[in-house]
Amino acid sequence: MEAGRIGIDAGGTLVKIAYEESGRIKYRKAGYKEAKELLNWLKLIAPSASPSVTGGKALWIKENFFPNARLVHEFEAVCSGVDILLRKENNTTAGQFIVVNIGTGTSIFLAGEGKCHRIGGSGLGGGTLTGLGNLLTGTEDFSEIVGMAAAGSRQHVDLLVKDIYGGRDEPLNGDMTAANFAKGKGEGKEDLTAALINMIAETIILLTSQLARANKVDTIVYAGSTLAGNAPLKDALSAYTGAFGLKPVFLGNGEYCGALGALMAESATEH
Repeated sequence: MEAGRIGIDAGGTLVKIAYEESGRIKYRKAGYKEAKELLNWLKLIAPSASPSVTGGKALWIKENFFPNARLVHEFEAVCSGVDILLRKENNTTAGQFIVVNIGTGTSIFLAGEGKCHRIGGSGLGGGTLTGLGNLLTGTEDFSEIVGMAAAGSRQHVDLLVKDIYGGRDEPLNGDMTAANFAKGKGEGKEDLTAALINMIAETIILLTSQLARANKVDTIVYAGSTLAGNAPLKDALSAYTGAFGLKPVFLGNGEYCGALGALMAESATEH
């Protein structure tokens, strides 16, 4: 591996790595229970590397694994990574657009036209999914929670508009949520997790749609580790985004935006 060509995003839940090998960018990730093993592997294969590190636990990486690491501002890294992935996927997003990065929590950026800055966010994200999911189901395993949600129905848990109006003279779409978890029951863990993912999706798109309207933007680019392998969340976000008259774009490898942006930030300083 070419020394120095490494970007690390140390978030609240995961450590994500983007590294260059034989002229290609490769990716790896681990939760913090396995992070030491991953980082020691990285030191083994690239002992002279000085990676660029971003994220809330970047200083922990620097102090414990790579003393020569360069620290990169998290929001700058995310914005740079999104731009790189959009160009790599030949996605022509003209003008400005909204970036929704769903990690442990959620950050929302206004991007495009050579600019990118954070304009909002929410405490709901992947940390909510695993933390509250653990309280509801007894497991904090991300894949298990997502699998349960895919098999469940939120209609047994959420109070819907049609539940109140009985299908008559409804002022809103009857399938819209009147109150999350208001029925206080479900037919199993699957229903509870389905309602949880829906609540996260609803909250994110309600915030995002308001910011999009205020900034006259119609394209929403979704990224972040919580979307990886999470079809229920992607499906909900896609449906809600379209319902608000907005265009959803889901980035391939979007969970590595921060790591990729950190790697490329270092490359920029070399030229």
